[in-house]
Amino acid sequence: MAEQQQLSSDATMIERIIVDQGLATREQVEGCLSLWRQGSNGRSTDERLGELMVSNGVVTASQWDNVRQQAAQIRSPQQIPGYEILERLGEGAMATVYKARQLSLDRIVAIKLLPKRYTSDAAFVERFYAEGRAAAKLNHPNIVQAFDVQKGGEHHYFVMEYVEGHTVYDHLKLHGKYDESEALRIIIQMVEALNHAHQKGFIHRDVKPKNIMIASDGVAKLADMGLARQITDKEAAEHEAGKAYGTPFYISPEQIRGAVDIDLRADIYGLGATFYNMVTGKAPFTGPNPSAVMHKHLREDLTPPDHVNPELSAGVGEIIEMMMAKDRDERYASGADLMEDLDAVKAGRPPVHARKKFDLSSLSVLEDNGEGAKTVDARVGPTLTDQTLFWIATASIVLNLILMGLLIYGL
Repeated sequence: MAEQQQLSSDATMIERIIVDQGLATREQVEGCLSLWRQGSNGRSTDERLGELMVSNGVVTASQWDNVRQQAAQIRSPQQIPGYEILERLGEGAMATVYKARQLSLDRIVAIKLLPKRYTSDAAFVERFYAEGRAAAKLNHPNIVQAFDVQKGGEHHYFVMEYVEGHTVYDHLKLHGKYDESEALRIIIQMVEALNHAHQKGFIHRDVKPKNIMIASDGVAKLADMGLARQITDKEAAEHEAGKAYGTPFYISPEQIRGAVDIDLRADIYGLGATFYNMVTGKAPFTGPNPSAVMHKHLREDLTPPDHVNPELSAGVGEIIEMMMAKDRDERYASGADLMEDLDAVKAGRPPVHARKKFDLSSLSVLEDNGEGAKTVDARVGPTLTDQTLFWIATASIVLNLILMGLLIYGL
């Protein structure tokens, strides 16, 4: 019975792969499955079903080989207790992510599985569990929720919330840059997520388009705590000193230098680089290799985002430039300050903290004070009215002194 159920599960999985990739219709695949069920004669799903699929023209021989390989990858973690693996969602440098059903609660989850080739590497295993521990301490609607991290059989796995949707990276790849208002909406949610993580004592260290999920209801969620570190973990910081942890296109200068005292401003830089990419359609710095890109983060001036995308408002450009200041002391000091500026620009007002500094030669730039009079913004220097009053008062004093002299000396 168990073997029969496994064969049926394999056939269903193969059907899903073929239909999802548009190789054939569900009806065509079902026709072959019906024939296979009638006369499998104990032969494996792959062997007998493959013959039927190819002979009936549903797929070609090469397509079938690809389907078999994908099915084998999905089957690999089938022995995780309490979960039914449904499909492979993606693969990164350190893990493969699967969509699965948690049988006890009958809910869909995502399972990140550490590849077998890394299970003998103590450093990789520890980093994998550190990610799970970090994620488990965070509970926020804009952060992908962690459920469990443990070992089952030969597998180290991390169970988390399954997000039906796409990543910001997916959008950029398929549709190009974001509309400014939509980018603002997503970035504001990411600031909320990072504020929560920072308050809990964690820095993410890998904020990038691939780690921002957009759920089907439009909610943005920060994912992948693989490089997260507790701000107070001095031992880990010293162990990592001099090493650049992060993704080259979005990494902060201090991370490139391997600084020990990385703080929340590194995440603000990474989010700024992501914001830049979202509204321009381009990464802030590019190069032929990671080393060249990171060198530009350290040394090259940032091309203002509103120079790349002229439709971008000056306020958003100012915010991004402050987020990506090379000297972290010139960036936003807190998520609260950043949020204040984002909310201001969203409401059509200029940012407060990232307001560009003008010299006194800009005094000709006037604003209507609402009563018909023209005044200069006080943030760029003394107003025209103040200067006029100063010279009137000075002239009045000089004139009074002259008159007093005339009276005293009879001149």
